[in-house]
Amino acid sequence: MRILRQLFEFTDNRTGIQELTKEALYENIPGGSKWRYISGSMLVFAFVTQMITGTFLAMSYSPSSTTAWASVYYIQNELSGGWLLRGIHHYMAQAMVVLLPIHMLQVVLEKAYVKPREFNYWLGLVLMLITFGLGLTGYLLPWDQKGYWATKVATNLMTLPPGGAEMQKMVVGGTEYGNLTLTRFFALHVLVLPGALIGFLVLHLALFRKHGITAHSSDKRGDEYFWPKQVLKDAVGCAILFALIFWIAVAREGAELGPPAEPTKAFDAARPEWYFLFLFQLLKKFQSEFVGAIVVPGLIFGFFFMMPLIAKFRPRHLFNGHLINVSVMGLLFLGAGYLTFEAMQEDNYTLSEERLAEVRESSDPSDKVELEKHDKAARFHRDKEAAERDYNRIAALIDYQGIPVAGPLELLRNDPEIMGARLFKAKCASCHAYDDPSTEGIELGEFAGPNMPEGWDAESGSDFGAPNLYGFGSVNWIKNVLTPEKIKSVDNFGATAHRAGSMVDFVENGLNGDFDDQITKIAKALSAEAGLVYEPLTDEADAIAEGNELIQNGDWNDYGTACTDCHSYKENEEIGGGPDLTGYASADWIRQMISDPSHSSMYGYDGADNNDRMPAFKEFLTEKEIDLLVQFIRQDMKNLNR
Repeated sequence: MRILRQLFEFTDNRTGIQELTKEALYENIPGGSKWRYISGSMLVFAFVTQMITGTFLAMSYSPSSTTAWASVYYIQNELSGGWLLRGIHHYMAQAMVVLLPIHMLQVVLEKAYVKPREFNYWLGLVLMLITFGLGLTGYLLPWDQKGYWATKVATNLMTLPPGGAEMQKMVVGGTEYGNLTLTRFFALHVLVLPGALIGFLVLHLALFRKHGITAHSSDKRGDEYFWPKQVLKDAVGCAILFALIFWIAVAREGAELGPPAEPTKAFDAARPEWYFLFLFQLLKKFQSEFVGAIVVPGLIFGFFFMMPLIAKFRPRHLFNGHLINVSVMGLLFLGAGYLTFEAMQEDNYTLSEERLAEVRESSDPSDKVELEKHDKAARFHRDKEAAERDYNRIAALIDYQGIPVAGPLELLRNDPEIMGARLFKAKCASCHAYDDPSTEGIELGEFAGPNMPEGWDAESGSDFGAPNLYGFGSVNWIKNVLTPEKIKSVDNFGATAHRAGSMVDFVENGLNGDFDDQITKIAKALSAEAGLVYEPLTDEADAIAEGNELIQNGDWNDYGTACTDCHSYKENEEIGGGPDLTGYASADWIRQMISDPSHSSMYGYDGADNNDRMPAFKEFLTEKEIDLLVQFIRQDMKNLNR
């Protein structure tokens, strides 16, 4: 004990720590400790937590457009405890935004913003703006789709006031969002804004200690020191806050991370964090973006700034200035809450199928507004679900092959399941369907060509539909084409001229008997030509050999016609009137069909005439894009675990 006392005296003589401790802990609290005083300490605790977790996160973060997302993915999925660290940092930031209005309301109700505390109140407003700035700059750092597009929308609003374009360039680092944008936002988030917050917080606390607590002594409750009761209340509040944030972070397994940012692909699900949603919704209320984004928020903040001056207003028969401040502030908080709720409701606005059909046919302006709201919400959920699928797919690709040096976008650009699907939807889905029943989150018809109108007839000459290419080349797909009851299905020939051609006649009239066994063997032989990864036929050698023989002779069907009477196949290289079945549905075969469908190997000797409206995509797509489409149709990389 003597050694400890000597050590304490040694330290105290040189630092004055004892006097500093007394100054900090033995501040007088008029009227004693109160639970409502804890919000300020909780805010300081939340900021300290952010500094600690942020420091450790920064050790594993790499701020560039090719490495930012990958480093956050590493933190979230590979770094031991990284997901928890990131979750605490993310949700504690949201807690700060919740605590800010609570603390501000307490300050106003306690009249801690009037003389002589005006400057301390204004410092609090500056701290609030810095906190919002930390939220905005941190949102971009994961460099995912949601953060990228939401930040881009927010920074584009900077161009609205005079001189705003130059300010935006300075913040963004030029006219394009990229490496400079990330490094500047990172510097703002971890250096500039925290440094400014610490500086203003020190001034804020110094003025608070100078003026003291606004409460007055009471006969019912005597004065108390800050230690121990108020310290205990503050500690309990901070402990509950941390426990709540810890629980949320564990329950949600860290913070959300979307797919990597794609500057060329717009994202309809981009939204600011929930605490900025009221500003996002406010912007929609005005035709002028300048009014909604600059004027109205500016007036609101101006009111907050003027509150100490308004409080001096004391008419005899009207609300005094303080009551006006409290009333307006309450209305503003309620308004912000309502706008946040309204924004969330709009994102989830859904019409029943019956009502949707009504408004689509209606010419009533109010119905058109309702339809627009429904379609906008549908786009929001479509892109949100697509982003989740893309993230899960990229995560699977990372497990399968890692992240290339060029960055995670390189995985996406070379993945047929993502880019092939997008190309199919953009270039093929106006005619072809691709209805994958196993794909969750894709509504039937999102990849499909036009639905057949009621009463549609193959002879009508309509432009609707082409074959459903999901499962193309599989045993089941080929069997459907060779089954009389299914041959005319829109999944096989759509609404093309071939739906009334010789192939349909052959199947409907030549295969009416019991040919199931022969059809299965032929289907396996042709599917073996495709060599589909997801349907290996390694144990079907005998059936394939028999199928090859059946294709080349006509003894097995009612017409006595061999497939090679119309189709080229293996040794039989004579060009007939139908597609070459050698290598049928293989990568090379599909590539030829996409590139030049009028080639004789696709539609026989009358290739150009037999081709029903299929364009030569070699004129519209690059070789890489065609390869991605081929792999997507064949599902070559759908299952990475096989």
